[in-house]
Amino acid sequence: MYKIIPWSEDLDLSQFYITAKAKGFENNSSQQLLVECFRKEKEWRVWILFYNDVAVGSVAAHSFPEMGENSYRIAARTCVFTDHLPTNTLRTRNQIVTHQHITSQFLIPACIGWCPKGSDLYITSNENSTGTQRLVHRIFGPAMEESGQMKRVCEMYYRGTYQTVWQLFPDRFYQELNKYPRWN
Repeated sequence: MYKIIPWSEDLDLSQFYITAKAKGFENNSSQQLLVECFRKEKEWRVWILFYNDVAVGSVAAHSFPEMGENSYRIAARTCVFTDHLPTNTLRTRNQIVTHQHITSQFLIPACIGWCPKGSDLYITSNENSTGTQRLVHRIFGPAMEESGQMKRVCEMYYRGTYQTVWQLFPDRFYQELNKYPRWN
């Protein structure tokens, strides 16, 4: 059913890129935008989420020296083609804080697992209409902050736009994630 694997050159993601562009996920619409943009980072990884062997999502993580030593930006380039999945989620605050959505079930855990234990983890959001950034900025971030899983840290000009930086607390995240049903 669901499978998340690290991006590699041998993956054929041509249809994924076409679908991403059609759905307005501009930052996921080509290898250049999804992967190559991280090549200059000290450390980075991109994952592709598959459902029944069809690429339906992506996420990236990378070193984030702007926030200090041993800091990582996670949940970058997050996108999910919800209409390709058996359940449409991430629409309500309750689904967000109870982690009944793809991002918390698969994408964020992939990022956390890749980062060195004890790292400071951050998610960025902005008011741009690209992809789902407004949803993260206006609903996901505040809901996660209210539940103690994230904290708004600062605003910064980063990667060509003003962004809000949220710190994610992985232990608290997993404490909440494990209270609710986990997906296979």
